[in-house]
Amino acid sequence: MDWLWWVGASLLFALIEIISLDLVLIMFAGGALAAAGANAAGAPLWLQILVFAVVSILLLVALRPYLLRSLRSRTPLAETNVAAHVGRTALAVDRVTELGGRVKLVGEVWTARTEQDAPPIPAGADVRVVRIDGATAVVTALPAQHPTV
Repeated sequence: MDWLWWVGASLLFALIEIISLDLVLIMFAGGALAAAGANAAGAPLWLQILVFAVVSILLLVALRPYLLRSLRSRTPLAETNVAAHVGRTALAVDRVTELGGRVKLVGEVWTARTEQDAPPIPAGADVRVVRIDGATAVVTALPAQHPTV
């Protein structure tokens, strides 16, 4: 009946994996199931632990990279939170210099600055977010678009 401890550990690893989605703990769950099999076959505890470690490492090294590649190729990466703002256009609310300024980005006013040695951007100009540095949007000026008549 000691094999039930290994099965319980495997289930616990699998449940935590559902939360983390790193494909690490599920490999430990596989190792725990292998150790449960070793226990059911009558192996001593030291051998069960060795089976757990070896199978877990083999799964991590051999199976996890394949699963990650497969998962990433089928699921497009969707940027969220701050990373989603990089590349977006915004409107300069105030003059933006390398020391500071403000832009309106996706309906919110953000503190902003330009890269060092970049020319100041006047209020009302369109800008593109280059990166987010803390709570500050680092922006660059977009070329002025002249309406065609």
